[in-house]
Amino acid sequence: MNRSPARTAPRGLATALVLALPLALSACGGGSADEGAGGATEITVGVIPIVDVAPIYLGVEKGFFTEQGLDVSLELDQGGAAIVPAVASGQYHFGFSNTTSLLLAQTEDVPIEVVTAGVNATDDPEADMAGVLVKAGSDIASPKDLEGRKVAVNTLKNINTTTTNELVRQDGGDPTKIEYVELAFPEIGPAIEKGDVDAGQVVEPFLTIGTQGGMTDLGSNFVAADPGLAVAEYFTSTNYAESDADTVEAFTAAMNESLDYAQQHPDEVKKILPTYTDIDDKVLAELNMPQWTSEIDTESIQKLADLSKADSLFAKDPDVDALLP
Repeated sequence: MNRSPARTAPRGLATALVLALPLALSACGGGSADEGAGGATEITVGVIPIVDVAPIYLGVEKGFFTEQGLDVSLELDQGGAAIVPAVASGQYHFGFSNTTSLLLAQTEDVPIEVVTAGVNATDDPEADMAGVLVKAGSDIASPKDLEGRKVAVNTLKNINTTTTNELVRQDGGDPTKIEYVELAFPEIGPAIEKGDVDAGQVVEPFLTIGTQGGMTDLGSNFVAADPGLAVAEYFTSTNYAESDADTVEAFTAAMNESLDYAQQHPDEVKKILPTYTDIDDKVLAELNMPQWTSEIDTESIQKLADLSKADSLFAKDPDVDALLP
C-alpha cells in the first residue's frame, strides 16, 4: 500500500478559521438500522469536519453507498473522544476516530471494532498533513529545541503527544521535558503568535494557515512516528457488527471504494471540502493532502500502539488483533 481564531491573533490567522462548527447531534438510536426510502438501510456515521473525512463525503456524492443499499446521514462532532462513546452506545452506527483513541478504548474494554482504514499520513515530512509550528523568528530551530518548552496539542496523552515525542526523540531531544498544553486546533496558531505557548502541533488546514501566516514548520510528527502512519480508522460497535453483519459489510465495501477513489482524484477532494468546511481558496490551493487507502496497515497501528505504551498511555497492553477486522 501507499503509506497517506482567537481574540488577539493576527488578522490572517484569526479570519482564516476554517472548520464549520459541529452540528447538533441527532441520535440514531441503538440496535439495528432502519429501512429508508426505496428499501435502503439508514445509517448514521459520526465524523469530524476536517480534511481527513473527505472520502466519505465523496462516496455519498458518487453514489457508492447507495449502490450498497445504504442511506447515509453524516453527523459532525468535535472529535474521536465524543464519537467513540456515541458509537459504542448505538447513537451512531459507525464513526471515525484516530488510532490512539481507538487503542485506548480497546484497553478499557469499550465494545468497538475497526471496519476499515480512515486516513494515513504521507511519506514526506516536509509535505504532510501534520506538523509542529513555531513563531517566525523563534529560537526553536529544530524538534530537540522543544525540550523545556510549552507545546500546544488538541488532546493531551493521545496521538499528537505521542508522535510529537517521537519527533523530538529522533532529533536527539528528551520529550519528557516538554510541557504540553491542551488547546483546540483553531486556538493553537493564535496562542503561538501571542506567546502563550512556544509551539503547537496542528493538522491541515491549520498547518497551511500557519505557514501562510509566516510560521515555521519543524516537520511532521506523523511521518516521524512512521512514514504513511495509520492515523485514523472507521469503526462500529461490537454489538452492531454482530447483529447487522450485512450492513457492516456493505458499509465497508462502500467506504473502501470511497477511500481509493479519493486517493486517485485529489482535485475532486478539494471540490468536496467546502461542502462541509469553510476553507478559503488561498488555503485550499496549498493544502497538504493526506493519503487514503482501503488497506488497513496493521504494522503501522502496532507501531503507534508501541509508542503509546512507551508513553504510558495504556493501563494494559492493547490487543491490536482484537481491534482490527
